[in-house]
Amino acid sequence: MEALRKALVVGAMLGVGAGVGSALFVLVTPGEERIQAMLKEMPGQDPQGREETARNKQLVLATLQEAAATQENVVWRKHWMDAGGGRSA
Repeated sequence: MEALRKALVVGAMLGVGAGVGSALFVLVTPGEERIQAMLKEMPGQDPQGREETARNKQLVLATLQEAAATQENVVWRKHWMDAGGGRSA
């Protein structure tokens, strides 16, 4: 009889916990409108932000290409390649 009572108490506690958890989930989970609003607020989701990011990437790539083509860099690479590319035999 005692085991049955303990089992019922455990079952009741689990049921209450599940009910509280479900209620909190319903209260805390944002609705569809809020989800869409949050997605719009995320960086990279709006067209202007994407264009700005693409332009920044283009500028960085152009700067790196220009730096790689400077005379000092070209001379350094030439010496490095003449020395065996930094590899030891």
